[in-house]
Amino acid sequence: MDQIDQKRIKNETKFLNWVDLPKGGRKYWFEIKGKFGWKARYVKEVNANEDTVRFCQEIYDKKGVLVETHQKFPVDEGHKRIKE
Repeated sequence: MDQIDQKRIKNETKFLNWVDLPKGGRKYWFEIKGKFGWKARYVKEVNANEDTVRFCQEIYDKKGVLVETHQKFPVDEGHKRIKE
């Protein structure tokens, strides 16, 4: 098993959801539900070599509407509210 396969298995174990992206990359995510019906989704995008190209947190309100994002990689951009 090569290094790319090992990274893929690790990502599939940690992030229970994923979709294939063009050029062999993937978008992984998992969700954490909050106390008041809100949820946080952690999203990791990788290239064909399973190298991380983007990692962010998305916050959804109790209606499932995206209200805030926080890109953490490649550059930490802090929390950004989504304008209605």
